[in-house]
Amino acid sequence: MTSLLTRFKYQIQADLHEFFDKKESKNPIAMLNQYIREAEKQTEQTGKLLTRQVELKNKLERELKEATAMLEKRSTQLALAIDANEADLIAFAKQEVEVYTVRQSTLQASIETTKVQVFELESKYETMKHKIKDMKVRQLQLMGKENVIRAHHKMDHVIESNNETSFEDLSAYIDHLSTKIDNKYEVTMLESRLAQLEKKNSVPNTEVVTTSEVI
Repeated sequence: MTSLLTRFKYQIQADLHEFFDKKESKNPIAMLNQYIREAEKQTEQTGKLLTRQVELKNKLERELKEATAMLEKRSTQLALAIDANEADLIAFAKQEVEVYTVRQSTLQASIETTKVQVFELESKYETMKHKIKDMKVRQLQLMGKENVIRAHHKMDHVIESNNETSFEDLSAYIDHLSTKIDNKYEVTMLESRLAQLEKKNSVPNTEVVTTSEVI
């Protein structure tokens, strides 16, 4: 049990340090994901061991309660046998009292040891869960850095590229379209004014009456 607890105590922390020291890693996020899965599996196993140890402690406590009850019962019966001067009952009751006294003492010692073990397992179990949480935070940090690097790479490619999709070409194309639209608008406005002027001058003057028409 001691070696198991010691291994659980140092394993995740040592492995985590070793993991981040591997400079040759080509895909650190993928490796971190794999390590988190393995750490979660180890933590789950530790949780099962903790649950089993708690169950063992509960069983020992039930055995202690039963042994204590039987010790009290046999002690009372021994007193009655002594008062009745029943030699065979006295001998049996004494033997029973001795057995349950030893059993009670053994169980009490085992329970105290088990309580310490349960506490150690609980502490290490919580530590392992915190380690995993820290690794997941680290995972998010790495993902954020990777995302920023990729975004900068794509933006730099667009900004610095000399192909048809570069910002300079797009800007020039937009300026060209803007100029065409402005020119077309000016031509349209001039044509409209000319048409209005033409229409105004072509209207006949019906108010003019000649002398021949009067006669």
